[in-house]
This record gives sequence, C-alpha cells and structure tokens, in this order.
Amino acid sequence: MRVSAAIGMVLAMRSLAAFAGDYEDGVRFHESKDYARAISAFGKVAGNAAAQAFLGLMYAEGQGAARDYGRALSWYEKSASQGNMIAQYNLGLMYIDGQGVARDYRQAALWQAKAAAQGYALAQSYLGYMYYNGLGVAQNYQQAVFWCGKAAAQGNAPAQYNLGLMYAKGQGVAQDYQLALSWYTKAAAQGNAIAQYSLGLMYASGEGVAHDPRLARSWYEKAAAQGYVLAQNNLALMYDNGEGVAKNPKLALFWYEKAAAQGDAIAQYNLGLIHAKGQGVTKDYAEAHKWWALAETNGDQSARKNRQTVEKLMTPEQLAESQRRVGEWIKAHK
Repeated sequence: MRVSAAIGMVLAMRSLAAFAGDYEDGVRFHESKDYARAISAFGKVAGNAAAQAFLGLMYAEGQGAARDYGRALSWYEKSASQGNMIAQYNLGLMYIDGQGVARDYRQAALWQAKAAAQGYALAQSYLGYMYYNGLGVAQNYQQAVFWCGKAAAQGNAPAQYNLGLMYAKGQGVAQDYQLALSWYTKAAAQGNAIAQYSLGLMYASGEGVAHDPRLARSWYEKAAAQGYVLAQNNLALMYDNGEGVAKNPKLALFWYEKAAAQGDAIAQYNLGLIHAKGQGVTKDYAEAHKWWALAETNGDQSARKNRQTVEKLMTPEQLAESQRRVGEWIKAHK
C-alpha cells in the first residue's frame, strides 16, 4: 500500500496552481535534480504551502541536504496546516513509520483522512487499508470499501486490488466474484503483483471463474517475474506436477529456488524432496538435508521429520557437508 513520497509529491504537485518566480524555479530545479538550488528557491517562498511540502519531501529524502526527519516533519506540518493534501498524506506516512515522531496510527489516520477528503487517491487508498486492518481507527470493512472504492475509481492499483479482495471475501460488501475478478484485473493490468497472483489463484481453483490452469500459469508468471514469492512457489508446483503446462523439472527447480531464496518454507521443503528423490537432478542427501534444515528454521515441522529421516541414510561426511552448505546459504542470504 505504500507509494514513495517522492513519486507522490512530484506527480501531484503538477496539478497545483503555478506560483511565479522562486516557486516555479524550485520545481524546475527539483525536476532536473539540482536539489541544492531547489531548496534555496523554495526557501525564499517558505510561507507557501506547496513550497513547504516540497521542503518536507527534500529533507525526508535527503535531497540537497542531509536527511533530517525532524525538519521534514516540521515542513510537512506547516504545509498540512494550510490544507496541502500532499503534505497531509506524507505527514500521515511519517506517523505510520515513526520518522521524526513517535509512531502514532491514530494521528496517521487523521492526516490521511484530511487528504482523502480532498480527493487524494494515495491517501484514500491508505485510509481504506487502515480501516481494513483497524490501524488507528476501529476496523470497519464498509469504510474500507468506501475509501478503496474512491481511490480505485481514480486508477489506484493497490486500492483496486484491495477492493477486489473485499468482494472476493464478502467483507463490507456482498460477495461477488465477478466484481472481484474485475478489480483484480484492473490492478493486475497496472503490474500489481499481488493482484496478478490473486487472478492466478482464482483460475487455478475455479473460484468464481471457469477452472483454467493455463490462465493461472500466465498470471503466476507475471507475478513471479516481479519476485512475488507465493506466485513463484505456485508456478514451480505447476511445472513440477505438469498442471497447465508440460511437466518441466528444470523450471520447477528454477522457481522453487527463487522462492526458497526469499525464505519460503514450502519451496525449501519441496527442494528437499527434489534432491532426496533425484527429480531432474542428481540425488543428493546433503542438499536435501540442507533444504529441510532451512525449512525447519522457517517453521515447517514436516521438514523436521524429513530431515531426521534422511540423517539416518547419511554418512558423517554428508552430514558435515550439509551443515557447511546451510551455513553458507544463511551467510549469503542475510
């Protein structure tokens, strides 16, 4: 649900009424990444809400000056108190992250609500997320639907995904898989990985749509390519089992390893099986033991049983090799 303060600021500032002289110079300098001159120009019109918001951004991001969350907070507060919705949104983020101020979800929700009421899609999306999770406000699915709906109508991809999720689960609205599919598809078309994964799940399970493994694989591939670990693991399973695609042990191994590298216990467990059975690889008990040991550290109790079983088949040298590989893997993935 997070969007870079820098991106949100630059895009939204273009819609504000232009100010003559130093403010316009500051915007131009900022766009050309001449941050020192931008700070100087904005400082000359420091009573202007838009300039104050830019100054808050620049101190928060360390642009043209050392990063200083305290000063960023101060400038955002000045701008937000004048009604600048970008500053209100970014000020809310600072309260969420505890940057320059103690973390305070209630204050964060108040500032997001002010920006959302002005129609700022990023704030509407975040406020919907806060209502969904009960962060700083009482959990309220109807309010989550309302604010995510406002943001989704403006094309905000995270809000479109969240709205789809609520329609899929019947949270705050009557369950409606067709509307879930519609909102997921809108978000996925913008590259939202979790929406792409969710579409994959719908087509894989046939929940609300016709069962279609090939479409499931297509959406999993899009999400997996962006590094979404659940999609990587599910894609590996499809190649492992030959579902919606020709069985391909090498591609299964590839995607399991991608997911396992992110600490996914299921992928690590499955890699243990592959190496223990020699599926598409040379049978290697030390490698199987390594993956089961790693999966166990991530909470997979089945991996613990398999690790104990394979240990009975291993030589002391193989066990020592597995332990060495586990140590190397942990060191490389810190």
